[in-house]
Amino acid sequence: MRIDLFLKTSRLIKRRKIANDAATKELVYINDKLVKPSARVKLDDIVTLNLGTKQIIVKVTSLTSKKEELMYQLISEKYLWQRFLPLSFLYLIFLIKIWYNN
Repeated sequence: MRIDLFLKTSRLIKRRKIANDAATKELVYINDKLVKPSARVKLDDIVTLNLGTKQIIVKVTSLTSKKEELMYQLISEKYLWQRFLPLSFLYLIFLIKIWYNN
């Protein structure tokens, strides 16, 4: 199964077009390798999604969609705040300057 189709049918990403765009923009990895939207997913593959400030890592457990079962096992889900740390630091300096001026 293609990675973009897997992301859509497993409901990790809502639309196939968005899943395709994520893979095109180098946000999707399979077994720590950068992949294109047409890459094939197999059972027991580790899929990593980097979406904004969130990183989701899942293990593929099924390639067929069933109504009450997930197609993946969640390994980790974490927020990558360090991407926005410089911006928040500048905002903090701005607030301190305002506070001292009052």
